[in-house]
Parts: sequence; C-alpha cells; structure tokens
Amino acid sequence: MPRNAHIQRHTKETQIDLRLRLDGRGKSDVSTGIRFFDHMLDLVARHGGFDLRLKATGDLQVDQHHTVEDVGMALGEAVNAALGTKRGIFRAGYFLMPMDETLAAAAVDFGGRAFCVIQANFRARTVGQFETELVEDFFQGFAQAARANVHLRLLYGRSSHHQVEALFKAFARALRFAVSRDKRLRNVLPSTKELL
Repeated sequence: MPRNAHIQRHTKETQIDLRLRLDGRGKSDVSTGIRFFDHMLDLVARHGGFDLRLKATGDLQVDQHHTVEDVGMALGEAVNAALGTKRGIFRAGYFLMPMDETLAAAAVDFGGRAFCVIQANFRARTVGQFETELVEDFFQGFAQAARANVHLRLLYGRSSHHQVEALFKAFARALRFAVSRDKRLRNVLPSTKELL
C-alpha cells in the first residue's frame, strides 16, 4: 500500500497544504516564503527519499515563528498519518552527518511518545533571512505531531549555514531509516507492548 498523506492546516496565522509520499524519489516542491527554510525542507525530501509538496503562507510580517513551527507540525502529522499502523517499520533510526568542518548527529524513534532534545549553539542569529533559534521550534513541532522522539546534537562546526544544514540532513537520514520497512518483520509491530 502506498504510504502517502495530505495535510491541510489552516489557522489565523498560517495556511499550509502539504503532500507527502514516504516511498518517493526525493523530489520536492516547497514554498514557505522563507528561502533558506525552503532549502532545508528540500534537503529533508532529498536525503529522506521522500516526495514533498508544500505550500505555506504565514504572518511573516509578524515574524517567522508561526510558519516554521506550523510546517514542522504539518510534516510530523503527515509522517504519522503515512505510517498508518506502523507495522513492519524499523521504528528508530540514527545518523551522523559530516558537512565539511561541521558534524551533526540525529536519532528518531516513532515509539508513540513525543519528546525533542536539541543541543546546538549556532554561531549566527540568522542564516540568510532564517532565524536559527527556529530550528528548535521546527523540530519540536514535528516531534509533537509525529508522536516521536527527536534528538539532535551539533557536535562542532564553524559555519552557521553548515551547522543548520548538517542538522537537517542528519534528521532526514535518521528519519529515512526509521520509517523504512523491515522485510524480515514486515507484519510485526516494533514494540513488545503491541501498541505504538
């Protein structure tokens, strides 16, 4: 069965239309009004092997927070919906991502409980026009809506661009493995509790 989801999230602050195919080819068509953030979401699709179509408009005249957080929530909701019963998935994944002088680590678990821990001190307040403090808001929103554990750590790096990009790439690769199907245990729920 195809693992797809279509999420529409409309609030007074944001209007989001998101389509996700977990078993895709890494294609993306993303527009949020924040160009560096669009680039990061393109990376998530490419490195995650997902197909992602996203149109988001938000109250950017106020600031970027609502748009970034709500996109994280919409993406988390889409992943959770596309996973369905979660039978036969690996459930957890991790990745260590080098990017030139920067190294980032990510671990993701779809165990049914939302928790997000991020350890990152970015050198700059903004990359392009993207506010680096919103990295945490995006991943917190994702973890909450996906009912997942998301742990990200920036081990070191000089360039703030590389720091943020390495975190998003590490996340995408960890996510890719976590949602992948385990051929040996294709009908098994990956939990001794028999509930996720």
